[in-house]
Amino acid sequence: MAKPSPPTPDAAHHEVRSANALHRDELTSSVVSTPIGPLLVATTERGVVRVAFATEGVEPVVTELVDRLRPDRLIADDETKHEAVDHLAMAEAQLREYFAGRLQAFTVPIDDALSSGFYLEVRQALRQVPFGTTTTYTALAERLGRPKAVRAVGTGCSGNPIPVIVPCHRVTRADGSLGGYRGGAPAKAILQALETDALR
Repeated sequence: MAKPSPPTPDAAHHEVRSANALHRDELTSSVVSTPIGPLLVATTERGVVRVAFATEGVEPVVTELVDRLRPDRLIADDETKHEAVDHLAMAEAQLREYFAGRLQAFTVPIDDALSSGFYLEVRQALRQVPFGTTTTYTALAERLGRPKAVRAVGTGCSGNPIPVIVPCHRVTRADGSLGGYRGGAPAKAILQALETDALR
């Protein structure tokens, strides 16, 4: 794992945190090779917290995670007896199976630390969109009981911190065009085609 300077023990254990402050005990990450390019996968003791595309950069993403989650420990991905490492291994294995067309539903735990409010509702709803199908931003807004919140749904999808595993690539515009995607339109098209082909 690319490691910025970790918090000192004193900072980790004596810092006064508000009740709403984000904090995780463990953070680890690795890079997985995929047909849409290398993906950085980061996990905590609660599950997958971030999936990032190569264009986002490993160092900036890890630095942001450390800043926001303030983990007590940054763990190498080959260490044992850590829940974060177990979740990372599970995520890596499931991503490989998914891209091989053999996995339709991810079961690795999700850590929603980077989502809140309506955006969290959007990302939870994304997990209910079946493999190999698509929905629209409009339909998703209606499903959430907020038919006028189409733009907010789009923002919730484009800012999804766990793409692929939380399948925002299954949401398109009402006219059938792809719409935006954190990894770029070509990656979104590849993911949709991969799922369609896997069902044939």
